[in-house]
Amino acid sequence: MKKTQLQKASEETMRFMRGKYLADEIGDGKDTLRFRRSGKTILTIYIRDDHYVFLLIFGKAEREKFEAIRHEFSRSIQQLYDNAQTYHDGKWVHIPVVDLETLEDVKRLIIFKKKPNRKPFPKEKAIYAHCGHRCDLCIHYVGETWVSPEIIEEAKRRIKALYGQKDDEAVPPCKGCSHGGISGLHDCVQMECARTQGLSKCSDCKKHNSHTCQKQTVGINPEIHTGTITAEDVTWGILPYVPNQYGN
Repeated sequence: MKKTQLQKASEETMRFMRGKYLADEIGDGKDTLRFRRSGKTILTIYIRDDHYVFLLIFGKAEREKFEAIRHEFSRSIQQLYDNAQTYHDGKWVHIPVVDLETLEDVKRLIIFKKKPNRKPFPKEKAIYAHCGHRCDLCIHYVGETWVSPEIIEEAKRRIKALYGQKDDEAVPPCKGCSHGGISGLHDCVQMECARTQGLSKCSDCKKHNSHTCQKQTVGINPEIHTGTITAEDVTWGILPYVPNQYGN
């Protein structure tokens, strides 16, 4: 099924925020998602049926900086900024987003307000699966890797907490899909999909290479944001398994 512009904007939002910012994700499981770090909100997203509303709050110093370079932003962003209400904690700018074009403007505004603070894992040390996942960062991987055993153990703990797994549940070892994958188990859903199309790996698929595959990205999903997903849980429990989102 062809993705809508809103679905594409949803996925790109999560790729951007998770890839650029080390931030906790706080949701109410209904229609609100916040990205926070050190007690301060970077971005609030209100989820509607046919659009999203991005809220950015500009303090006095940020307003002065923005007004000096406002000409660098689109006319619609300038109008939304001018019409925004100012409260005791700053100017509340609400920006409706329905497509990627509008989102690009918002991304520039977010970076202007808050510099990215996530340090990527080194690309030169990356080991990729056929689907683009980072094998070297995966808790299942048992091949040669630069990641320390202590970090992998920490990742296992966080993933189990993130997905509600029991502490005593075993993590099956994997040598990578080029070397047989996980012993005793069938192909992952991505490889099963590739084989049904007569392909030997995901990287041979046009949808994979154009980033339109629905199995390789994660968008805004209120159902999983029923509380707080910490920045560290995102780092080790989500990002290594979402191609082209972080360190790729």
